Amino acid sequence: MADMRRAVYRHEELARLFNPRSVAIYGVSPNPASIGARTIANLRRYQGKIFRVNSRYDKIGDAPCYPSIAALPEKPDCVVLAMPRDGIEAALLDCANHGAGGAVIFASGYTETGVPERVAEQARITEIAHDTGIKVVGPNCLGFVNFASTASVSFASGEMRVDPPRGPGIGIASQSGALGFALGQAERRGLPISHVLTFGNGADVHIADEIAYLAGDPGCAVIACLFEGMAHPLQVLEAGELAWRAGKAVVICKLGTGEEAATAALSHTGSLAGSTEAYFAMFERAGFVVVPAIEHLMETAAFFAKTGRPKARGVAVIGASGGALIASTDAAEAHGVPMPQPVEKTQQRLRPFVPEFGALRNPCDLTAMMTRDNAIAGNAVEAMLSDDAYGALVLPHSSLSQGNVARLPGISAAGQTLGKPVCLPYCGGWLGGPSLLEAESDPHLACFQSIDRCFATLAAWHKRDARIRSEEQHGPRKLARLSPADAAEKAARLIAASSNTTLTEREAKQVLAAYGVPVVGEQLVQSAAEAARAAERLGFPVVLKAESPDLPHKTEAGVICLNLQTAAQVVAAYDQIIFNGNKYLQNKPQARIHGVLVQPMLPAGVEIMAGARIDPQFGPLIVVGLGGIFVELLKDTALELAPVTNGEARAMLHKLKGRQLLDGFRGSEAVNVDALADVIVRLSEFAADQRDVIAELDVNPLICAGGRVMAVDALIVKRQ
Repeated sequence: MADMRRAVYRHEELARLFNPRSVAIYGVSPNPASIGARTIANLRRYQGKIFRVNSRYDKIGDAPCYPSIAALPEKPDCVVLAMPRDGIEAALLDCANHGAGGAVIFASGYTETGVPERVAEQARITEIAHDTGIKVVGPNCLGFVNFASTASVSFASGEMRVDPPRGPGIGIASQSGALGFALGQAERRGLPISHVLTFGNGADVHIADEIAYLAGDPGCAVIACLFEGMAHPLQVLEAGELAWRAGKAVVICKLGTGEEAATAALSHTGSLAGSTEAYFAMFERAGFVVVPAIEHLMETAAFFAKTGRPKARGVAVIGASGGALIASTDAAEAHGVPMPQPVEKTQQRLRPFVPEFGALRNPCDLTAMMTRDNAIAGNAVEAMLSDDAYGALVLPHSSLSQGNVARLPGISAAGQTLGKPVCLPYCGGWLGGPSLLEAESDPHLACFQSIDRCFATLAAWHKRDARIRSEEQHGPRKLARLSPADAAEKAARLIAASSNTTLTEREAKQVLAAYGVPVVGEQLVQSAAEAARAAERLGFPVVLKAESPDLPHKTEAGVICLNLQTAAQVVAAYDQIIFNGNKYLQNKPQARIHGVLVQPMLPAGVEIMAGARIDPQFGPLIVVGLGGIFVELLKDTALELAPVTNGEARAMLHKLKGRQLLDGFRGSEAVNVDALADVIVRLSEFAADQRDVIAELDVNPLICAGGRVMAVDALIVKRQ
């Protein structure tokens, strides 16, 4: 995989490549089936200059053919290398040394093969790009399309009409060339497409660069991204910040979320799969709109391209099918989209359009009477959207017909007049019938192929706006450090002082205490009698645990005893722990037991696990979940990039399926979530500070009851 540890390319750095005034086809031939000739055919509507380059020909047809880039009458903005792999490196150097703005490499057979020699060939392409400044798309790619400049720089036609979009459009950045061009075919159904950008193996220009380019392009209103994986994914976060500041939504679909799919992604372009959970945490941090499947991508992007910010969170639903209205109500509830009831004034405005056997409420059932007069739908939409409680309206279509075509102008006009989107989810079996193209082409109507996807998009719209409003009120995300100023230095000394690869529990808790994490007290003892005396001092009940760097999972080894009430129980427990520990370690001659820890037994509470790991791609990550054995049994966890803010820590806790336990489930004492979030923030700061010296952290459990949050066990593994 190419070394991409650099700042993302900005729009101006890629403008010559992706918005070229001239295109050279290097390696073109008279054979109409060749990729060079097919690329020229796709450029038939291109208004810029086209140069042919091949030393074997003086002319191809009536057009002159030049022997090299150096021989061209001007420096080309974009050069297509339409040749086999063995000629690519020399041609790229010719481009780089003679002022070309960028190059597109179609040839495959590089990193995606896994063959070391081919991997090295791609690495040389990267080196040329970085050393000379030429921007390279590919290898193993289909190229790109800029609809505004009618530049279809690809040998694959995609059966697309390359026309300038009607107003700001959807910029597609796709890691899959074939799927990117397939998504671009949405222009056939009326969606405004501004770009289709692909990059194949991404030896130089990658998905993050394309997002950054589109963020700065005035012809792009929203970015639709089809994503697999990359070596340095935090570049996507950098590009996402550019898009956020530009006010452009990034709608993203992550491919390769399962183990087998991740393997397929690796063989596809040689891209690293990475951690699915970490990718989604990064998308959340960037403010991306995440969709679960390809089928959601374009309709969600089209909605954001057509709409501004919501004027209200409430959504109105009207229609002629009672079943579709019920399905809409179900979807609204599932996605947390509010459907407030209309006020009296709105009901009065609606009354002329709702028969007595209809429903004068939200959802509003106009019944089949809506089909008798094409003006009814538009009038009802206007009546509902005039209510300040509603920021959008959903009008589900149970079927497609010419009647729908006639009704659309009035519906669109109402949405345009009030500046609120009207959503048309189609729930019938005919998905290409009358009114679909007319509606998709309308800038004031948003179409969806399912009711559920419509409400999922509305929920994402509200979520994005809530974040915008929060930043308007409080400013952008700010990290307010909670840990002591000397925590990082003090903890690093303690970690270095340990001779163990895995710190003992006592050592780990000393490290966390430096960050202000509350930890349970303890005493290390070497005999049963000493354990009994320590228990008397600490106060019963107590817990006994073996201390050994070779016993990280104490429960499995049988070296922990809980709720000991008497000195006699402590003595017996001590002997049992030593016996069990020695038995567990009998096949590990280098293993040792340092002694036994005596700790006070804390009262019962909610057990929370908090941990961290240093990911080779994402850096420090923090994870929380239900503690004890449930973290593995229920897999109820939330993950974030570290460090986190207090608000982000609270949001992590809110994502847990078992979050009701924190609220005082069935009469138990509610947990002080602020105090728990405070501890999570401190642990995330520890992970970020010590990213170069630790591999992982496990605090399991944090026992939480009321305002008390206490770490009773901890494990820190040093980085090797």
